[in-house]
Amino acid sequence: MLNLVLFGPPGAGKGTQSQKLIEKYGLIQLSTGDMLRSEIAQGTTLGLEAQALMAEGKLVPDAVVIGMISNKLDANRDAVGFIFDGFPRTVAQAEALDELLKSKNESIAGMIALEVDDEELEHRLLLRGKSSGRPDDANPEVIRKRIKEYNDKTTPVADFYRNQNKFTSINGIGSVEGIFDLICAIIEKLRNAA
Repeated sequence: MLNLVLFGPPGAGKGTQSQKLIEKYGLIQLSTGDMLRSEIAQGTTLGLEAQALMAEGKLVPDAVVIGMISNKLDANRDAVGFIFDGFPRTVAQAEALDELLKSKNESIAGMIALEVDDEELEHRLLLRGKSSGRPDDANPEVIRKRIKEYNDKTTPVADFYRNQNKFTSINGIGSVEGIFDLICAIIEKLRNAA
């Protein structure tokens, strides 16, 4: 099974690239953001709690997210692999994900990080906010807080996977196709090494 962590700050292009990877490799995307937005849309207790935290630019508790991921893995036992999009964001989450996958006789094959500077991220998110209707993408102050939160808390996650020789970084600025080609080259290396 090919399990990938697609890593990068909000607006780096993870969602766009995930869709292309799903089409090419038949992977299932596990986007914690999408899972949480679904809970919010359904008006669940979890969704309402998550909505309040997300509106402030804060992260949702790890146990909640791990539980959602475990349910998705169990519901898709025949999958060829998964793309973890937006998770893990902390070392504690990465450790919890490793433990969860180990309990299912699986592991992360690699982390691919999309590197994009903060100014470009803010520009992209404001554009996305105009078209998506997502309130967290329409407020520059909230955007800057999300980027800072990402930079403060998720950079150590890259080191976690680097220490396992599972980390690769690529430039997330360029054409969608060009970035996709770089990601596919990394995936082919991972598949050949497995």
